[in-house]
Amino acid sequence: MIIYQSSKKEFVDNTLNPHDRNRGIADIIRVEFEKRIGKVHDAEYHAWKNSLRHMATVVDTSTIHDDATVCIEYRLPHQNSRIDFIIAGKDSCGNENVVIVELKQWSSVTTLADADLVRTVINGGERNVPHPSYQAWSYAITLQEYNECVQNDGVLLYPCAFLHNYAPMHDDPVLNKAIFREIDKAPVFTGYDALKLREFIADKVSTPDDGNVMLRIDYGKIRPSKSLQDVLASMLDTSQENNEFVLIDSQKSIFEFIMTMVRRMRNETDDKKVFIISGGPGTGKSVLAINLLAAAIKDGKTSAYVTKNSAPRNVYMTKLTQGNYRKAYVQTLFKSSGSFVDSRCNDFDVLIVDEAHRLNAKSGLFAKGENQIKEIINASRISVFFIDEDQIVTAKDIGSIAEIQKHAKAMHATVYRSQLESQFRCNGSDGYLNFLDDVLDIDKKEYTFNPADYDIKVYDNLNKMFEDIKRLNLKDNKARMLAGYCWNWISKDNHAAGPDIVIEGQHFSAYWNFSDTSTWAIDSNTVDQIGCIHTSQGLEFSYVGVIIGDDLRYENGQVITDASKRANTDASLRGIKAKGENADWLKDKIIRDTYKTLLSRAMKGCYVYCTDKALAQHIKDRLSFNQHLFYDFSKAVDAGMMTAEKVIIR
Repeated sequence: MIIYQSSKKEFVDNTLNPHDRNRGIADIIRVEFEKRIGKVHDAEYHAWKNSLRHMATVVDTSTIHDDATVCIEYRLPHQNSRIDFIIAGKDSCGNENVVIVELKQWSSVTTLADADLVRTVINGGERNVPHPSYQAWSYAITLQEYNECVQNDGVLLYPCAFLHNYAPMHDDPVLNKAIFREIDKAPVFTGYDALKLREFIADKVSTPDDGNVMLRIDYGKIRPSKSLQDVLASMLDTSQENNEFVLIDSQKSIFEFIMTMVRRMRNETDDKKVFIISGGPGTGKSVLAINLLAAAIKDGKTSAYVTKNSAPRNVYMTKLTQGNYRKAYVQTLFKSSGSFVDSRCNDFDVLIVDEAHRLNAKSGLFAKGENQIKEIINASRISVFFIDEDQIVTAKDIGSIAEIQKHAKAMHATVYRSQLESQFRCNGSDGYLNFLDDVLDIDKKEYTFNPADYDIKVYDNLNKMFEDIKRLNLKDNKARMLAGYCWNWISKDNHAAGPDIVIEGQHFSAYWNFSDTSTWAIDSNTVDQIGCIHTSQGLEFSYVGVIIGDDLRYENGQVITDASKRANTDASLRGIKAKGENADWLKDKIIRDTYKTLLSRAMKGCYVYCTDKALAQHIKDRLSFNQHLFYDFSKAVDAGMMTAEKVIIR
């Protein structure tokens, strides 16, 4: 998605010579940004005013054609990160080129001794962040990986960084290619280098492209994004460099900081360290976790990936053992959260805990142990907890930031907290996730999202939804049906006893996922079975169809929960009475969190059927409201941006 696009001449005029002094380039971008994405913060607005004036001065030259295409705030496919500035055109040989410029207002930057990061002041405070050349390069690699126009049409990407306020020292380490390898791939230009940047751009875009290159990229086909489980073996191969997922923005900063601490470990007298990494659905928690596991193994550290939920663990283990990894070795890398009851202090160098919100107080069949959080911190010198407190889905889930901090403090561990920000699922739409919070009455958030960004439909015909999911599954075996746990699992021990889910008004019947497989999410013959929260949490799909049962309804203008409509075979609410006065609040939270988790499992689209017709209409109304905020339908259709069918809620 492009927020602002114009010719180079129009950009220069809007920036340096606006017709209306109260409507310069930053004002134009703010209007378009708020139409497409949401509220603009003051710091971002002032950054546009400052940095874009410098860029306008750079490109205001006859050596760069007036009709070269300028794009500002281009959002990368499948995520929420944006490229600051793009200028596209052709070189003297007729090659189609795109120059990516990462803009920084930094006036001072320092390097870190043993981390691939730099330290600078951002929003009034010092922060460790990726080097600007790495940032520009990572954006180019992401665009290269996801966009078929870039891959198939021979479009060449040239990333660079422009630190227009920075005056470098002699032999400045920030410019040292030996320290920051990405400078070779994405040169960095400082405040003294405006003419060099001009030459760099002029060499690539000396002739115009009539806006054609960026139009093809923006509306071009997006390749299916990688699934973590599909590239896991390559990521863990310590004999080669891990380039399966290029870490960007907050992912890179957090990874480097943790690995700095891992590499600094000297002996067992070192203080314990606990990292708490918060992030919503699709912010890359599992990708970062596996990258950390691979890096720690390569560094020779005794490490393991830990989850309470067996579904992702079983999928990962199966994928690895299908390759060249021995089962015994894989089992040492992937462990249940209940594996550390009898561990000694510091048995492991690094334990990486995914889905930490699912941790329990007691472990195993006989509820041994005292507390899984305490056991994990005790067992490892460095423990990393990835957590989303809005994905608590059973009464036994005790994982919370406060609980982790409490046990870390009791064991005299140093605690570090970080937040993952980039969103990689739901096609990078934070607006869609805010929509889920709003429509489920979890949190009243402002939202708008582009209906073209994410395929969401509300169905009145459940069989039609099921057929659509099965049709989509033929592409990559990554479409599945999911449901809230409102139907008893009568086929668990006897397939002939089913089907489990019967909705008579729809003449619909189906089975829950069979108990004879632990890898329902990737099996080749399971699309006819319905998954639940326990077999889908921690995994992602291309498309999901979600059946919302009677435990979530719309009555008297409110979305209500009803725990009495949960299946008798569902263990999620067992032990809820022991929560005392918090029991009703926790029941409500578990049901809402369950559906938010199910509705955010997919990369490309989510289809929804509600047994409560009033709830279905409520969701349709909220989607329609979003669309009217976002689009002039006739203009969008006439422009060929989307078909009329695409914008209708079925």
